[in-house]
Amino acid sequence: MRKKFSHYSAEFKLSVLQRMWSEQLSYTQTATLYDIRGDRSIVNWERQYHGGGIDALKPRRRGRPRKMPTRPAPPGPPAPDGTDPRPREELLKEIEDLRAEVAYLKKLDALIRAGKRQTQPRKRK
Repeated sequence: MRKKFSHYSAEFKLSVLQRMWSEQLSYTQTATLYDIRGDRSIVNWERQYHGGGIDALKPRRRGRPRKMPTRPAPPGPPAPDGTDPRPREELLKEIEDLRAEVAYLKKLDALIRAGKRQTQPRKRK
């Protein structure tokens, strides 16, 4: 019992077409000679070959394409190998300043939210 579906390489498809053309065989004769399930496959191969050459006979990726192409990961921070030209004290000072700025912004955000809560009228059911 033969397989229901077969996958053929581009080289095999091209050799089938070349033999069909050289010996002037019909699609049915060629399909029988190579034990190909249907002669429509050979018709399609010939149409593809005339439309795009050997590249058109190569198998294409089937199924739904990916939604977004994968991008390379962005480069991370440089490894801490001590090559930063700034002295350690300066870096620690910068960290302290940034932490103070974050704390200030958090407090400001909390005050703004509290002010909005007080000014909004309460809804009655």
